[in-house]
Amino acid sequence: MGDRLDGRVAIVTGAGRGIGRGHALLLASEGARVVVNDYGGSQGGELDGEAGPADEVVTAIKDAGGDAVANYDSVADMAAGERMVQQALDAFGRLDILINNAGILRDRMVFNMTEEEWDVVVDVHLKGHFTVTKYASQVFRQQRSGRIVNTSSESGLGNMGQANYAAAKEGIVGLTRTLARDLGRYGVTANAIRPRAGTRLTLTEELAEAQRRAREAGLAAGDAGDIDFGADREAMMAPENVSPFVVWLCTDAAANINGRDFLVWGNEVGMYNLPTVEAAVYASGTSFSLDELDRVAAQSYLGSQKNPWPAQAPR
Repeated sequence: MGDRLDGRVAIVTGAGRGIGRGHALLLASEGARVVVNDYGGSQGGELDGEAGPADEVVTAIKDAGGDAVANYDSVADMAAGERMVQQALDAFGRLDILINNAGILRDRMVFNMTEEEWDVVVDVHLKGHFTVTKYASQVFRQQRSGRIVNTSSESGLGNMGQANYAAAKEGIVGLTRTLARDLGRYGVTANAIRPRAGTRLTLTEELAEAQRRAREAGLAAGDAGDIDFGADREAMMAPENVSPFVVWLCTDAAANINGRDFLVWGNEVGMYNLPTVEAAVYASGTSFSLDELDRVAAQSYLGSQKNPWPAQAPR
């Protein structure tokens, strides 16, 4: 047992399995008391909630000498977010850390995607980050301290068959930057990670096939499967490899890191740059005409074929 987080209290959503489980266990090993949230549904969010996954993690934490309580709510529900924060206060008397990790998948090409498949993914990922953060931020603001770590994805940079997931995940990055601006003045940090790991969400046959097709088409955004790590690849993709950096972001050592997003996996932590205007063109007057855009595009990057995803010419 370490003591970097001794006396602090954390909420981890989606902590019954995979990456979230690793977060909860490592937080507890550093002295934090943990609210272990997991709805217990399938990877697509179906089925009734099952208590099992959250309870198993709580048992593991207590067996190792730590302290934790289970929570079985769905993060897509606003009232559940409030209950989760109140549970931390009732059980442990305070709240210092929120790790938003819960997620599901409903992968489908956009032209086949249903409204329900879109809504449920956005609700669990993007809204699910808001539901708990809203109430946690009220506590953090009052005590003038707190750590928020959100879970985005490289899919947010663009990934075949994941329009709903990618939109939600990149929305989380925008949310994170705004949280950093809103809460930084109160001593609260908010950062996001884009993890690579072998979990039940990433090891499905459907996703593996989608990634294979994406790689063949040159469309995959940063997929670890593009890189040959030989026998070490399986070990590097272990979900628990993501947790040390996440837990480190919750310590005093990371107090000056705010509003950033990171690639985290295996033995690598990479920080993404903040978006900037790559290039610009200007009209001769106060606005562009279509004729002037035709002329400028032919002479600039607007008309180049350097785009990462060039469209096929009309047939």
